[in-house]
Amino acid sequence: MASNSSTLLLLLLLLISSTISFAANECSAPSRGECYDKPKALKLKLIAIATILISSMIGVCLPLFTRSIPALSPDRNLFALVKAFASGVILATGYMHVLPDSFDNLSSPCLPESPWRKFPFTAFVAMLSAVFTLMVDSLMLTFYKGKSGSKGSGIVEVVDCESPLGNEIVHGHGHGHGHGALMVDGKDGEESRLRRNRIIAQVLEMGIVVHSVVIGLSMGASQNPCTIRPLVAALCFHQLFEGMGLGGCILQAEYGMKMKSILVFFFSTTTPFGIALGIGLSNVYSDNSPTALIVVGLLNASSAGLLHYMALVDLLAADFMGPKLQGNVKLQLWAYVAVLLGAGGMSIMAKWA
Repeated sequence: MASNSSTLLLLLLLLISSTISFAANECSAPSRGECYDKPKALKLKLIAIATILISSMIGVCLPLFTRSIPALSPDRNLFALVKAFASGVILATGYMHVLPDSFDNLSSPCLPESPWRKFPFTAFVAMLSAVFTLMVDSLMLTFYKGKSGSKGSGIVEVVDCESPLGNEIVHGHGHGHGHGALMVDGKDGEESRLRRNRIIAQVLEMGIVVHSVVIGLSMGASQNPCTIRPLVAALCFHQLFEGMGLGGCILQAEYGMKMKSILVFFFSTTTPFGIALGIGLSNVYSDNSPTALIVVGLLNASSAGLLHYMALVDLLAADFMGPKLQGNVKLQLWAYVAVLLGAGGMSIMAKWA
């Protein structure tokens, strides 16, 4: 959780420092148009803060209460389908929302042609972000395994992160190969599964927090009600189902109440906080200033790479290559449908967001 807090603090420092040159370096802004209405926009943004906060809390908290509903417990098929749907939402968020925004920012005519329009910085930074996320994922696992001091016992356990009950024991000499599975000693299987799920939850939240603050800042700085109105509905949908995906990971991490509350708080409040920050900076913030375009574009590209990696590797690959879906072809096909529905819904939302 400390990494999440430091990342958010770094982000805020970058955004605040960038505002120093916003007014001086402002690119020629487009005409305000008929929809420019500052008082009406402020009213919509205040409504957005409340509705997005509520949607975020419902989405992230819903999976945490599924243990009291037998049909939605983590070992049931319905939970696998809901998680697949939410994973599709997270995947589409990276590809259909965050990445195009970064391309728009870093290829803007407000930036110098060299180097910004001569080199695909968005794709490059997203690629580096995905590799960096893999590195963090791997090194954190190595660190925790080394810290636990586990020794090979000749038994390898394939941990399916999709379900706390979906573990398989494979006898051998401590060597194995699996897709989206974590190979650990059987005697340390429970601890290794928890470590893995906690890393997934923390890294995923880190990427979502960065993206949420950036998109909230953009909405908060806008004075166009015609843009804000559909964006409120899109973000409520986005936060609801993205929260369900994160909530499922938090549930599987089996944190205590205090840690769960901290993770829920950070996810639920970052977009409203970004909107409030954008409102406060609206007099000096210009989304056409070179500094703003570069800072927001690079942050979006980094967030996109992280979300792509987490959605494809730690969520979808781990689930679909795990024993639960591999042992049930019908459930696996329905899970694919759920992924496509989640990704399709978020892709449609990209039209308004």
